[in-house]
Amino acid sequence: MRSDMAPMSTKLLRRMIAGLGILVVDDNAHMRKITRMMLTNLGAKSVFEVADGVSALEAIRTFDPDVMVLDWDMPGLNGRDVMRIVRSPSVSPKPALPVIVLMAFPQRGCVSEAIRLGAHEFLSKPTSPKALHDRLLSIIAVPRPMVRLGDYYVPLPRDPIMRKTLLQRGRSAR
Repeated sequence: MRSDMAPMSTKLLRRMIAGLGILVVDDNAHMRKITRMMLTNLGAKSVFEVADGVSALEAIRTFDPDVMVLDWDMPGLNGRDVMRIVRSPSVSPKPALPVIVLMAFPQRGCVSEAIRLGAHEFLSKPTSPKALHDRLLSIIAVPRPMVRLGDYYVPLPRDPIMRKTLLQRGRSAR
């Protein structure tokens, strides 16, 4: 767990995770099953799975998740496209939805793009239950406000210098 997280009891954190509605988006059925299993072992009670980006957008409207775990590399509407749509307040019902991006082959450019498009957290595939747990806790224990950056919403950067620069440019927190 990151050092900037406020201390919380294990019971409280488990209850918080149990209360989350989590959407898992991955074109690989095996990876969806593994991710679901890790989430349920962490205490999540409501996990919804879809296999593609179009289904993810529909599930956001109907399932109303609290967190999305999103595969970056999918055929058709990929993670990049889903992020662009989700972060667009003019078309998305949940532009501030916390997103954990999963990448099988994380390259610096792809990771930077995911962050620029508004990913809250990032994980490399295959991931571990501890890493997934830590990312979920980061989202629920230390939520970051969303800021409008052009046409998109993105989480306020953790880095104080980047945060100050962004806010000085006149971006309004949402």
